[in-house]
Amino acid sequence: MADPTPPTNPELLKLRDQIDAVDRQLLALLNQRAALAQTVGDVKKKEGSVVFRPEREAQVIDGLKAVNVGPMMTDSVAPIWREIMSACRALETPTRVAYLGPAGTFSEEAALGFFGSSIVRVHCASIDEVFRTTAAGAADFGVVPVENSTEGVVARSLDLFLTEPLFIIGETSLFVRQNLLRRENDLQSIQAVCAHPQALAQCHGWLSNHLPNAERRPVASKA
Repeated sequence: MADPTPPTNPELLKLRDQIDAVDRQLLALLNQRAALAQTVGDVKKKEGSVVFRPEREAQVIDGLKAVNVGPMMTDSVAPIWREIMSACRALETPTRVAYLGPAGTFSEEAALGFFGSSIVRVHCASIDEVFRTTAAGAADFGVVPVENSTEGVVARSLDLFLTEPLFIIGETSLFVRQNLLRRENDLQSIQAVCAHPQALAQCHGWLSNHLPNAERRPVASKA
């Protein structure tokens, strides 16, 4: 949608023109980087080496953060370059990532934060299915929860690492915030709370204090 009130300030117009010019330069450089990534992908295919190397991507991001002089905040460098590398990696080969779905779960958020958004998303109905899908080669990587600061380890994930032919290549931390959605104006009129068992356990204290009489119904997902 066009700006209904375009600026008339000459200084602002000049600055916007400069930003547009820089954006075009950035796009040209990003395409140059993408072309180099495609060449790297061709070399990797000939060698039979893996496309995704998290330690290499972490090294790139750490190096850029170390030389950042601002005014861009250093914390902004990682998410920007993770998306750039994700888009370039997708040109080498599509990266299929399995996680506990459906869309909107914390597992999906963790997957996007680690791999970037330029991936093929493979939704799974359970942690077991994430392991089976990845082990069978239907996904290149799997993302599963292993520990929670409130409830401790996720035992099922750890058990499956002992039986499935998979290994850990990286980890990511995710800040989890639970929200209670309701149609009733009066909190005390709520008769049941539906959530994933892990979420019910995480919110045990709050539910006991505010909804002590409400039934707690476990469901497959909160998403």
